[in-house]
Amino acid sequence: MTKYEMIIYWSEEDQAYIAEVPELPGCMADGSNYQEAVKNAEIVIEEWITTARELGHNVPDPKGRLLFA
Repeated sequence: MTKYEMIIYWSEEDQAYIAEVPELPGCMADGSNYQEAVKNAEIVIEEWITTARELGHNVPDPKGRLLFA
């Protein structure tokens, strides 16, 4: 289970829910409903972390709720 904060919103342009993970640059997913966006984001978070580790990049520790969100 991931512990990174997600920001989830409806995108008129994409006609989908978007789930962004601010602590992991470029990490986001979409879905036709809220639950699907969250599920897809959880998969993308794991892939982001795996790729970062394979490339020798730092993986930030989850901070929880961000103040700017």
